[in-house]
Amino acid sequence: MQDADATYGTPRQITASTGGPLQGLVDLIARVLARLGLLTEDLDYHLIRASMVLIFLLFGYQKWFEYEAQVLIPFISNGPLISWMYPVFGVRGASWFLGTSEWLICTLLFLGFWNKRLGVLGAAGSCVTFVTTVTIIPFMPDGWAPSAGGFPAMVGNVPFLMKDVVLLAVSFYLLKQDIVRLASQQR
Repeated sequence: MQDADATYGTPRQITASTGGPLQGLVDLIARVLARLGLLTEDLDYHLIRASMVLIFLLFGYQKWFEYEAQVLIPFISNGPLISWMYPVFGVRGASWFLGTSEWLICTLLFLGFWNKRLGVLGAAGSCVTFVTTVTIIPFMPDGWAPSAGGFPAMVGNVPFLMKDVVLLAVSFYLLKQDIVRLASQQR
């Protein structure tokens, strides 16, 4: 393969073996990680599942306290898929409903380590959770900085909600993996 030399504009030969000290460091890291078993086939899947269990456990825990019920007001009030909760449950009841839902999803995701059917339910619940929170983003008042021209300059609660875009993708990954693993168990 040829690459133009930036200094002189002349082609120079690049081979797979070049890379200098960086390549040696990368090879060393790969060998160490392989020996430690950190490159096993399912490590990423298990780490992602464990991370989601922890997220739902901790976020669900917060929902049982008054301070969190108050923090949730702008999110729930502006959520097109969850604004119904205040008329039905009230401020504290909506928070408790979310906490119960998050702990249920946490439990299903945790049990998904051993039972893929329960894992599918947990991952599906996680998908619903993050679809719900991501849909709040366009409706959050004062979410885009006018001083920076508005969208995409995030301010206020919008940056907090943006993490849910990644968590939604993670949820779909877990759902897909659990469905594939469940299907392979049934063959």
